Amino acid sequence: MLKRIVMNQKEYTVEGRQFRTESDYARALHDKKIIDELRRKTDFSDKAALEKLMKDIQGGGFHFMTLLGEDFRDEIAEALKSAEKIEVKGGRSKKSKSTKQYSKLSEELDTYVREELKRREKRRKLLTVLCSVVAVCCLGYVGVYSWFSKRTDNTYQELSELKEKPVVGNVTPEPGPLYTLDEQQEPKEVLDEYKNLLNKNKKLIGWLQIDDTNIDYPVMQTSDNVYYLDHNLNQEYDRNGSIFMDKDCDVLKPSTNYIIYGHHMKSGNMFGKLDLYEDEDYCKEHPCIRFDTIYEKGIYEVMYVFRSRVYSEEEIVFKYYQFIDANSEQEFNSYMSEMAEMSLYDTGVTAEYGDQLLTLSTCDYQEKNGRFVVVARKIKE
Repeated sequence: MLKRIVMNQKEYTVEGRQFRTESDYARALHDKKIIDELRRKTDFSDKAALEKLMKDIQGGGFHFMTLLGEDFRDEIAEALKSAEKIEVKGGRSKKSKSTKQYSKLSEELDTYVREELKRREKRRKLLTVLCSVVAVCCLGYVGVYSWFSKRTDNTYQELSELKEKPVVGNVTPEPGPLYTLDEQQEPKEVLDEYKNLLNKNKKLIGWLQIDDTNIDYPVMQTSDNVYYLDHNLNQEYDRNGSIFMDKDCDVLKPSTNYIIYGHHMKSGNMFGKLDLYEDEDYCKEHPCIRFDTIYEKGIYEVMYVFRSRVYSEEEIVFKYYQFIDANSEQEFNSYMSEMAEMSLYDTGVTAEYGDQLLTLSTCDYQEKNGRFVVVARKIKE
């Protein structure tokens, strides 16, 4: 350790002075460059030249950033003394006058150096204060983030427990504004385990769960795909948002494909663990996803895992997030071919026209507007 310190000291030595930091060392090199040039241009045996140089330094003509400036001033002073000793032979009065001039210049230069050091100390203190403010803000952000994360965990734990409790009151919800029953359709009965949750929020549409992950959440749906990006089931602002179904999907019809979105949180909340399916072995160990609508239960088998992104309207490409209904078998098979080609690996699972599909989508940061997508097929009972 001592050897390392000694080496660092040698590295930061300029003109016999040692400097503690690399930035101070850089400033010293800057001063040395100026001093070397002045030495080259100045005749140190010429008293008039030395006095002019001292005045220029005192007047701010040369800006020194380290104590090398004082050392150089002392060097000039010594040279002036030597020049005055030579002139003393020509008369003591002349020497006295030169000494007074040098003394005045020396005092002025000392004043300049002290003021410069004070300015630097003020800048250093200001920088320290700014760094402290930034540190406090960062700690505050971490605290708020942790609070939201803890509140989210507690909220969904309470909701999971509420599923298991006996139904409170008589819950017979009407179809929401997103759905319209055909005249031939009879109203569907809500599953008992979701009736209590519907009492809390009529926007509940189902529940999603994947084994061995924290993905065990209610699924919301509203008339836009924005609200639940930053709100939870209790209508509170929550940076975690909620898991929600695309506004155009219909669980009563039902749609060919249920598309469900969730944030990819660094904490692992929401769909933070969905990208585990990037690993084919993980998929083999966790091939099934449970998704219940509020009307019926469902187990889905993973078919495709791929990366995509949100495209502009002008780009003519397959946009998985627009695949909600297939109007024909040909159209359905075309969608399947597109996703099979994009899939990271072959699961061996396929689907036929008429099968119910489930698509889980979250952000992927490998590219701008990237998305990580898992598509599954409902297992027929």
